[in-house]
Amino acid sequence: MTLDADLSALLADKNFAAFTTLMADGQPQTQIMWIGDDGEHLLINTEIHRQKFKNAERDPRVTVTVFSAENAYQYVEARGRVVATVGGDEARAHIDTLAKKYMGVDDYPNPIQSERVILKIAIDKIHKNGY
Repeated sequence: MTLDADLSALLADKNFAAFTTLMADGQPQTQIMWIGDDGEHLLINTEIHRQKFKNAERDPRVTVTVFSAENAYQYVEARGRVVATVGGDEARAHIDTLAKKYMGVDDYPNPIQSERVILKIAIDKIHKNGY
């Protein structure tokens, strides 16, 4: 499924995403994240030691809900699966791009504790509210 026009509009602005993965026992785990896209996939950037990465490696089913910073009742929920991971220089450059978008700085300012990785998420289903 391609990116929905309303989802693309949310992704173009400084809006956050709730990223949900599944723990080994099936319990959902959700974090508020920066979000990007490549025109086809949603992109979450994280580090390989993080629980969300371990969860997605074990079970690629995820949900990403991007909500408007101006109106949290306006959101797009995308259910899908992680179909690829990208590390190395591309993941490092991507976190800098997200830092520019969300913080207005050229370089990601936080310490990096382990290898950065992009989770590429293919969308299977969309649910919208407030449109």
